[in-house]
Amino acid sequence: MSIPHEQLVEAARLIREGRLVAFPTETVYGLGANALDAEAVYRIFEAKGRPPTSPLIVHVDTVEMARNLVTVWPEAAEKLAARFWPGPLTLVLPKAPAVPDVVTAGLATVGLRMPSHPVALELIRLAQTPIAAPSANRFTGLSPTLAEHVRASLGAFVDMVLDGGPTEVGIESTVLSLAGAPTLLRPGMITRGQLEEVIGPVESGARVENGAAHPSPGMHLRHYSPRTPLIVGAPPVQGEGVYLWVRAEHPAARAIHMPGEAAEYGEMLYRLLHELDGEGWDWIAIEPPPEDDAWAAIRDRMNRAKMQG
Repeated sequence: MSIPHEQLVEAARLIREGRLVAFPTETVYGLGANALDAEAVYRIFEAKGRPPTSPLIVHVDTVEMARNLVTVWPEAAEKLAARFWPGPLTLVLPKAPAVPDVVTAGLATVGLRMPSHPVALELIRLAQTPIAAPSANRFTGLSPTLAEHVRASLGAFVDMVLDGGPTEVGIESTVLSLAGAPTLLRPGMITRGQLEEVIGPVESGARVENGAAHPSPGMHLRHYSPRTPLIVGAPPVQGEGVYLWVRAEHPAARAIHMPGEAAEYGEMLYRLLHELDGEGWDWIAIEPPPEDDAWAAIRDRMNRAKMQG
């Protein structure tokens, strides 16, 4: 879906003036503010109800802009940017002083990404500033893959919503730290195996102390959750619900056969969960996805979204 140029110009003006603009990326819709304006970034946290311990990803439109936001740009970053940018990969690197602490949860590192969506790239170019943007929804809720999801979740908190139609990837970006040994902080549709093809061994995970700042977004135990209780595994006996399956159908009031390819599954997952959330089911059950590398991001999102306890 194309967006009139005058709308993009107006959105860029709002960004420069410290306002909030929701815009499409190839992963999910982002809630954007001028990344170099601390007051504007605070508005993101207020709108989302996001804790200050969860850092934001900064979106850029060129490698040069990214390099200006960090103190070190290692060879690994150069190789990964050449291979995966623009695209759904966030690189965490030591931040430059110009990046406000509120963006990074007070940490000395910043996550950077060059999105591949043409609307996102043009917005950054017209605004002439990097844009900090988490997913455009209330904290811990389902990420938005349509503009209508943003409006339903954030409403009057957003000064403008750019409607670019459905997102293509549908799952948040892979986050890789290069501040030390390469470490995968959040799985995404660019897999660990793909990263290792470019830079060699990649470590997994990062320990987060209770109450401490997280090195990456998306590391809270509960996240990406629909309002309807979500179960990973066989459907419960009580109540009526929906079962999403790939390999083996189970009895349920409604059964939905999901794609067998991870990329297609990821593209439709959040959008489908948004739809089911509005249908009044007692529960949504999901067949556990395959264990291979291609499905790591989907497994991560399901485990954080599922009903706790």
